[in-house]
Amino acid sequence: MTTSAGTAGRPNEDFAGAVPGAAVLLDGAGIPGTDSICSHGVAWYTHRLGGALLGRLSRGDGRGLPTVLADAIDEIAAEHRGTCHITNPGSPQATVAIVRAHRGRLDHLVLADSFLVLGQVRGGPQVVTDEREVTARHICAAPLDGIPRGTPEYDRIRASCAEALRARRNQPGGYWIAKDDPHAAEEAVTGSRPLRELDSVALLSNGASRIVSPYGLTDWPGLRELLAADGPAEVVRRVRRAEADSPVGPAAPVPDDATVVHCTDLARFEVGDATGPAGRS
Repeated sequence: MTTSAGTAGRPNEDFAGAVPGAAVLLDGAGIPGTDSICSHGVAWYTHRLGGALLGRLSRGDGRGLPTVLADAIDEIAAEHRGTCHITNPGSPQATVAIVRAHRGRLDHLVLADSFLVLGQVRGGPQVVTDEREVTARHICAAPLDGIPRGTPEYDRIRASCAEALRARRNQPGGYWIAKDDPHAAEEAVTGSRPLRELDSVALLSNGASRIVSPYGLTDWPGLRELLAADGPAEVVRRVRRAEADSPVGPAAPVPDDATVVHCTDLARFEVGDATGPAGRS
């Protein structure tokens, strides 16, 4: 696994970790610098939630992944509910991706816009993501069409669009993300595949998935090949190079935290459960 902060001098708000038979990746979000809302910050939230998830997954008890996530969200919410305004739309939150080998199957969960790339033994990769945040973002950003970037009007409308997007967060008809409400876990995208059908699985934060879109440096089958040949660090290196080569200006992409987890040798989990030997990461 590899993770890289998008901006020097700022905390990396992604989190990645693994225990035997399971791996998690979180991509933190929230309004930076709002200590009046939460004194802990986004990086604190992603690391605490990620640790809580790994602790539960390490038990190997086979509980449903939405239940595992809901309990972890509830635990971390309780840790700072008394000191922070955790119901505020700008309080710390995170996307979540989880994979777990259990009883001959690979169970997976995605909440918000992280990505899973399931390497199928036969055929191309299966890409799993939660598109609802992207859809809501496009809808809310529609008033910006045709408005020149860098103008006062653009900044004013953009602020309004951001407020409209926050209003759709963890709401029916909007999108769902790990934050203060454990019921969000029930809205996650979930699935399960026989391990014998897979040879690998990759988890990518939104910043790392830029290698496919918007940069178009490869496609999903090409990403699978790149990971197999050169590993996660090469994916992040190419994203950073694309960011550095982008034209300077208001439309230039803002570097984002980028994280990749690559799990292989999945066949070894076909016998036994999640407490068996760990695949290479």
